[in-house]
Amino acid sequence: MILPMHYDEVILRGLKEDINYIDVTTDNLIPEEQQSGAVFLAKEDGVLCGLDVALRTLRLLDAGVTAEVLRKDGDMLQKGEIIARVHGNTRALLKGERTALNLLQHLSGIATATARAVQTVEGTCASVCDTRKTLPGLRVLEKYAVTVGGGKNHRFNLSDAALIKDNHVDAAGGIGKAVATLRARVGHTVKIEVETRDLKELADALAAGADIIMLDNMSLEDMREAVRVTAGRVPLEASGGVTQETLRGIAETGVNLISIGALTHSVKALDISMKLRD
Repeated sequence: MILPMHYDEVILRGLKEDINYIDVTTDNLIPEEQQSGAVFLAKEDGVLCGLDVALRTLRLLDAGVTAEVLRKDGDMLQKGEIIARVHGNTRALLKGERTALNLLQHLSGIATATARAVQTVEGTCASVCDTRKTLPGLRVLEKYAVTVGGGKNHRFNLSDAALIKDNHVDAAGGIGKAVATLRARVGHTVKIEVETRDLKELADALAAGADIIMLDNMSLEDMREAVRVTAGRVPLEASGGVTQETLRGIAETGVNLISIGALTHSVKALDISMKLRD
């Protein structure tokens, strides 16, 4: 669950971007006091996510908007299904429609894609997780959508955990030196993950005492060997160019985590509409 304090700023930014000062069409067409009902309608199958955000969008324009919620975040939607009924000032409903739907469709798209990925790895020991490849300003919402779809969150930001990536390794003079330097400086609660590009770097990361090891763009053969060599000593995370088509094969190598940037950075929005309906 996320609170309005986590997304009000995002909504307000979207509304200001869309409305600017007036809505030329609505403000000149619809009487100021007019009231209307509307429904949120699923136009394709998928996983619902972001309904509270959509309703909050309308209520920031009209605090008196009421809602009959028929489905909740995490529910599987069927095409043609009514998600919620709302009632309020007609101008507010029309002005907030696009921003509400932009967020609702995007978050539901992420939850749907995540659920599909989670289903694909079912029966293996692998969990699906996201990355920091999120749209600026939307990270909290997008990572929430991943959890709604059944996935797990990687670190939220650079302060959450230490992740020594390839450029860090090259700049610091090697994996062993990088891990040792961090160990000496970070607090005892901070975990250190190391990105490795081949089996030699995997061996270096194990020797250095990494808490988690990322296998970056490795072949299935190398991943299987990494699982064998590691023998459960630390969690292994597969990353890099993971697609729906390659996901099952990666999971079957025995890795513990599979991070997928596409869950947030290039997901297809779920088709949902809002229709005035008394």
